[in-house]
Amino acid sequence: MSHLQHIRQQFPVLERTINGKPLIYLDNAATSQKPLQVIETEAKYYRELNANVHRGIHTLSQLATEEMEAARRKVQQFINAAHDYEVIFTKGTTEGINLVAYALSNGNLIRKGDEIIVSYLEHHSNIVPWQMLCERTGAILKVIPIDENGILQLDFLEENLSEKTKIVSFNYVSNALGIINPVKEMIARIRKQSDALILMDGAQAVPHFKTDVQDLDCDLFVFSGHKMYAPTGTGILYGKERILEMLPPFHGGGEMIATCSFTGTTYAGLPFKFEAGTPNIAGNISLGAAVDFMNSIGHEALQEHENKLLNYAQSKLLEIDNLKIYGENAPRTGVVSFNLLNAGISSDVGMILDKLGIAVRTGHHCTQPIMDFFNIAGTVRASFAIYNTLEEIDILAEGIRKAQKMLA
Repeated sequence: MSHLQHIRQQFPVLERTINGKPLIYLDNAATSQKPLQVIETEAKYYRELNANVHRGIHTLSQLATEEMEAARRKVQQFINAAHDYEVIFTKGTTEGINLVAYALSNGNLIRKGDEIIVSYLEHHSNIVPWQMLCERTGAILKVIPIDENGILQLDFLEENLSEKTKIVSFNYVSNALGIINPVKEMIARIRKQSDALILMDGAQAVPHFKTDVQDLDCDLFVFSGHKMYAPTGTGILYGKERILEMLPPFHGGGEMIATCSFTGTTYAGLPFKFEAGTPNIAGNISLGAAVDFMNSIGHEALQEHENKLLNYAQSKLLEIDNLKIYGENAPRTGVVSFNLLNAGISSDVGMILDKLGIAVRTGHHCTQPIMDFFNIAGTVRASFAIYNTLEEIDILAEGIRKAQKMLA
């Protein structure tokens, strides 16, 4: 048995058939499938440990607390945070960005006339919270443009960074195009000209290659568990200690207080200041299991396999007449985003592929500004994970040709 076959056996869903065809799951940028290691960890919590954390002196509560805090330390090491209390459990990337945006306004840290910079390549979750912050405060949103290859035009930073710039927020990897942004260069340029906070959306990066937040020197970093083999409803906000100490809480309630009375409340220290209420205990513990799973494969092996898949997919798809890949000439990971020209819309292609058992994502991928830039309604997006194979890409290419004939 090959190493890849061994990995595939750990994902029960891959044994499914769809419309009588073996499932080929190529929608990993939306959410990844879960290995038995993660599934069993979550089930074990409910079978053996089900209790609330941090609040009880009884055995189950203490064991559940130990397991969840062990998962926090696993994530700390996974992203190389300096301290475990810089790792905040959230329900995903979107909540992490919203937490920061609301904390900035709650703390009166963003005022009228201040400026926030995002990029043209952002998911709606890294656009809308900042627009809402601007509406609440009178701040101004600015956008780093892209060129016809989807590559960010970084001269914009030199022309627009100033003492008014309070936060610059951008993704590591585009979910719609798979483009890897030159984040180290971006951070260096920002640090040279501004004291702005730097927030990175790492949702599409963490599943594919090693991430070191200290080496990146970002102030804040967010990602989702469900894209890296963990359950849905899990995620992480990392922040440098001094930044997290500066930000006020987002949610109020249990767990995040030091003292509470009707005359006033004082807040708990990190990380609990940002973790009000009962957390997703089972999910958070299982996020730790997902980290174990990825570590067992190794980042280099994972990245090498996925790069092989991407390169092979691009070469096979470019053999198809009248097929356009968006971001073709940019550095990318994990994603091929394309359209068949003059052959229906992306959803038509996606429905035909689904009849063949091939799961892809179609539409605007929550990145309508990117679609508007290319003057299209959406794309077909095939996205890869460690369990995908070259043979699956061959079947995808055959399916696209079939769709092209049907829609011509």
